[in-house]
Amino acid sequence: MSTPRVTPGKLRELGPVNWAIVQVMGAAQKAPDPHIFATLGRSKGLFRGWLYYSGRMMPFGELSRKETEMIIIRVAHLRNCEYELDHHRRLGAKAGITADDFTRILDGPDAGWGDRERALLQAADELVQTKDVTDATWEALRRHLTERKAIAFLLLVGNYDSLATTISTLRIERDHFRDPAAF
Repeated sequence: MSTPRVTPGKLRELGPVNWAIVQVMGAAQKAPDPHIFATLGRSKGLFRGWLYYSGRMMPFGELSRKETEMIIIRVAHLRNCEYELDHHRRLGAKAGITADDFTRILDGPDAGWGDRERALLQAADELVQTKDVTDATWEALRRHLTERKAIAFLLLVGNYDSLATTISTLRIERDHFRDPAAF
């Protein structure tokens, strides 16, 4: 892995509020030094705004926790973002994603999913790859999602695509967890 372009901050660089947030997030994730939060925390108030925005999609989003994790895992896979995969393998397991589900998510929309899951994964693929969805994919998505949930879905994919870009560009190192991954 490359050297981080911005090193994770400590109390002095983060300030007391962001430092406290990083400590709480690390404890919750069983990652004593959560690099993403300690790095983004250096942006001060922007970090807290991003946390609020992201939290409105996950874990407090419009889609089910399991579907949200499916989409995040798919985006992380498409973007080759091991950092996101490390975290969302764990979070996905807590949301009901099995080891078999995880493998099928990586395999994609044609890996034996039902119509709803296939539509979600297909739309995520198209958004990451082309920054748009075809009319056929949009129709499939709307068979399963209300207008409100469809908008939330687009924002979710965009947020995690953007986060993968940030992680990659800043060369944020993967975290070390105190316990082994769920699968």
